[in-house]
Amino acid sequence: MNLKKTISGIFALAVGLFLFSCGSGSETYYPKPRGFFRIDLPKKEYATCDSVLPFSFRYPAYSTMEILQSNDEETIWFNLVFPAFHGSANFSYKPVKGNLYELSEDAREFANKHIAKANEIVEIRISKNSNRVYGIAYNIEGTNTASPYQFFITDSTSHFLRAAVYFEHIPNNDSIAPIIERVKQDLDTMLVSIEWK
Repeated sequence: MNLKKTISGIFALAVGLFLFSCGSGSETYYPKPRGFFRIDLPKKEYATCDSVLPFSFRYPAYSTMEILQSNDEETIWFNLVFPAFHGSANFSYKPVKGNLYELSEDAREFANKHIAKANEIVEIRISKNSNRVYGIAYNIEGTNTASPYQFFITDSTSHFLRAAVYFEHIPNNDSIAPIIERVKQDLDTMLVSIEWK
């Protein structure tokens, strides 16, 4: 008899807790949409780089510039690092010596390595006659692409500059779309401001 009372008591308690947890029944439960962290973007401010590089340009003030060592005396490597975004734009500069086709093909092939993960690679022509800046930007669209933006520019005779943007995490470009868009805008500002020496 005690066992029956105990079992019926436990059952009554379980039913009561179930009914209590469901509420009055007038509220409908909806699953919450997947969310992302809030991203605060810095002000649009630019600094000028007019150093030992064979060109000058404006770059975002929230980034820092790192000149890297190179085994090739003619190649200059440098990064614009975006500490707040855990990313960087990696640059390489080479003088043009009758090899413009090879340099531009290397840049195109490097961008096309992302075809397997990209939804689309949009080529954007760059042409600024006043500064003799010509080239192609590659907007690499897709959630899992390692580099969402790349470009190369040249004056067609002496200078060649290539860049690729990377972030230090497993690619999930949907979650950092505002950051990617901001970095693209800032690099486009840089492109327009370049003056060859």
